[in-house]
Amino acid sequence: MNFTQLEFLCFLAVVVSIAWMLRGRVARNGLLLLASYYFYAYWDVRFCGLLLLSTAVDFFVAKRIAASEEDSTRKRWLVCSLIVNLGMLGFFKYFNFFLETAEPLVRSLGMNASTLPIVLPVGISFFTFQTLSYTIDVYRRKMSPTDNLLDFALYVAFFPQLVAGPIVRAAHLLPQLAVSPTWNSKRMYNGGQQLLRGAVKKVLIADHLADLVDGVFAGPELYHPATVWLAVFAYAGQIYYDFSGYSDMAIGIAKMLGYRFPVNFRHPYLSTSVGEFWHRWHITLSTWLRDYLFIPLGGSRGPASQTNRNLMITMTLGGLWHGAALTFVCWGVWHGLALVVARAKRLPLPRVAGWCATMSVVLFGWVLFRASSFQSAVAIYRGLIGLTAPVPMLGVVGGTWAEAGTILWLPPLPLMALGCMVAEHLVWRTRGRRWMRLPADRWFTPVATAVMIWALVLYAPRGFRPFVYFQF
Repeated sequence: MNFTQLEFLCFLAVVVSIAWMLRGRVARNGLLLLASYYFYAYWDVRFCGLLLLSTAVDFFVAKRIAASEEDSTRKRWLVCSLIVNLGMLGFFKYFNFFLETAEPLVRSLGMNASTLPIVLPVGISFFTFQTLSYTIDVYRRKMSPTDNLLDFALYVAFFPQLVAGPIVRAAHLLPQLAVSPTWNSKRMYNGGQQLLRGAVKKVLIADHLADLVDGVFAGPELYHPATVWLAVFAYAGQIYYDFSGYSDMAIGIAKMLGYRFPVNFRHPYLSTSVGEFWHRWHITLSTWLRDYLFIPLGGSRGPASQTNRNLMITMTLGGLWHGAALTFVCWGVWHGLALVVARAKRLPLPRVAGWCATMSVVLFGWVLFRASSFQSAVAIYRGLIGLTAPVPMLGVVGGTWAEAGTILWLPPLPLMALGCMVAEHLVWRTRGRRWMRLPADRWFTPVATAVMIWALVLYAPRGFRPFVYFQF
């Protein structure tokens, strides 16, 4: 189920209604656990076994770590958790990638390198990182393991953030699941409003921008440089509003059920440095990488060369986390290099210059992130600087033939979506986040809510578009 589908809204209405009618915490958490497994089984029931395996292993391992006194024993149990969780992630997400990468070597040894028909379980990158943070925190003695298997199973499988985050840590969510939330009409209202805002971001902005992005990235050689630039800006808007829209909807659903999730985005395109961008973009992932990868590698405690090495390793693996392709690895390397250069540069840039430099890094990086191959990325880069294919080529778009690099495509709805993106950032920059809130006691709130719902019904693109981060 997709958060923007009617089936999910019906599912959510039933779950929220019954959850608030149940008085006992055990009954409530049991309902939410069953609902979460139903939600995940709706995608593919076969992969519910992965959730069960990860839950059982980490629940048991964390208790063994806490009960062990010897560091060597504690470390062995932690390694057990790492092998199970990263083993699942590695097999389903990276087995074919590494096999294809090593194909020349395998063939040189006289062997075949046939890939397997592996289906990527939705959300596996998110729930494996979430459970790993639990066992690592127990190993570091930052928290005690829970004795309640029901609470822990719900923590792993809780449906609002199961398939695309935010990555909620056990120290944040488990204490909330250990008590029964109290009814709060204001929190319920705010959650519903945040759910609606997230749907507007996804359906009315991200999905319309996707029409322009998909068309240009499928054949960039055909389009005028202005259209290629527009498509790159559009993808920056698409991925931000798609993912932040999902995060808003997840946080809003959690509020409606009485729980708090951490903020995942803080308008990253207002950043004036690459470091600031990563403090504002996918915050729960960037802090996870910082706490469980960058700092254990040594962080910034050593000489500059070691810090730069740690940054490069962290960002490269962060790129690989996003997808099993060399383009994602290069995207991570690109951002790692940008962070290294930013650390080496001692003189601060003026805010406008810093913003321009940061957006240049981000936009050129998004080309690698979105392109289906290096060849496609090169074609986009050539289009950005006004180069087309060496030999004039012909292509058909909209039923007409055109020479390469000549089509100036400016579709109205994506342009309007880009305008909304720019306006929303400008208003937020000048007035802050309060302008987005619709207080329940103001006369214009019902009107604004009705307009958003009406626009979702009337202007939703045809067809179904899953959230971008579902593929990760």
